[in-house]
Amino acid sequence: MFSKPLSVDQFSKKTFSIAALGALALGLTFATPANAAPFNPFPFLPLPIPYEAAPSPAPQVETDTEARTEMPAHLKRQVVNYPTREAAGTIVIDTPNTYLYYVLGNGRALRYGIGVGRQGFTWSGTQNVTRKAEWPAWTPPADMLARQPYLPRHMARGPGNPLGARAMYLGSSIYRIHGTNDPTTIGSRVSSGCIRLTNEDVSDLYSRVNVGTKVIVMPMERRADNSDRRG
Repeated sequence: MFSKPLSVDQFSKKTFSIAALGALALGLTFATPANAAPFNPFPFLPLPIPYEAAPSPAPQVETDTEARTEMPAHLKRQVVNYPTREAAGTIVIDTPNTYLYYVLGNGRALRYGIGVGRQGFTWSGTQNVTRKAEWPAWTPPADMLARQPYLPRHMARGPGNPLGARAMYLGSSIYRIHGTNDPTTIGSRVSSGCIRLTNEDVSDLYSRVNVGTKVIVMPMERRADNSDRRG
């Protein structure tokens, strides 16, 4: 029933054979090309599952509200025909059409879509830019706080500020041409009298305007877009 014990010589020969077989298998493993399937010296055993690193998470891309908002074509910044007697560099606010014209001269102007004052808060007249500010802070005037007591008494500069990226202050009045953190209001009548542009457009206008620039604000009943006039 019991097998005969191996002699010392037989045991040594068997141990040597196993070691030789293992060395041969190891050599074949290292000799296998990198792109070939791994060698399995023991086909009756399954190969281990190769380690595969977990995929890196997709990078988080910050989206900007302004970039996601598709502006109607007529409100996008564009050069248009604009015959006028005003000097190049003058700003004309066409309140009823919600356009701002920056006069280029030679019958041309750069036109921007804007947001204007809501009913009862529009105004007209001529002012000059007296100050410019990048990412301005905002302190609501007293009459606005009386109407809207929930407003903050002061807002620090930054992307959340309703004045947006740039502001150009008009004369000694409370009115400004400024940016907005809500570009969906462009083309609307929602403000308390200030003129708003998208942050991209107000930054472009800001780069063109100097302190002292003349600003003409048309009343609601008059249109500054000459193409709408009938002769």
